Amino acid sequence: MTTLPPGQHESALFHRFGLTHFAKRFPRYPDSPVLRLCGAVSSERDIVDPLEGLPRVSQVSDFHCVTTWSVRGLVWEGVRFRDVFERVVIPRSAPHNSATLVALKAQDGARTGLPLEDLLDPSVLVADRLNGEPLSVDHGAPLRLVAPRHYGYKSVKSLCELRFVSPDAGYRTSAFSFMDHPRARVDLEERGRVLPGALLRVLYRPLIRGTVRRFAEASRQREGAQQGKPAH
Repeated sequence: MTTLPPGQHESALFHRFGLTHFAKRFPRYPDSPVLRLCGAVSSERDIVDPLEGLPRVSQVSDFHCVTTWSVRGLVWEGVRFRDVFERVVIPRSAPHNSATLVALKAQDGARTGLPLEDLLDPSVLVADRLNGEPLSVDHGAPLRLVAPRHYGYKSVKSLCELRFVSPDAGYRTSAFSFMDHPRARVDLEERGRVLPGALLRVLYRPLIRGTVRRFAEASRQREGAQQGKPAH
């Protein structure tokens, strides 16, 4: 078994998790995989079923939340981001050469970004299945970015938009800017900006339990509403 990265501890459960004000936000179209390509591109487009016809892969990857919990051995299925970029993005939207940063947006409004160089790593997927099942709403249906070498907040759930921008343009984040590192590489403990990762792990760790409860309760309420009965 591999050693966990610095400051991480193993969790038996893969929690639905995030910034607390997103607990009650869910994807608007969990059954409709559509990816918008925009920004510094030759043509902005909405691509329906962007994984259709592309070579599929299965990959076992650990997931590392920036707040210090990790889940080992998740089995993701989908298409390498590199193949989506080369076979869909370039032919249909042709990003400008200066657009080396990709702003990532989720259906629930969550935003972050990564350098295009990092996204083209072979380990980065656009996934639609997890552990042999279609992605659930809790874990990012219909499409989710999987960037295992980066903290979990870069693995955007319910991915709906790729906005190609130049590095000096930057991107809008969901969190305070000090919480969103430009690369968020796990091995380098890039948990955020300004403050060192070892300090941020101390600040984040006490927030885990309450955040897990809040997101779990929101999921129960959503399920109960869909079934026409109150959640308990």
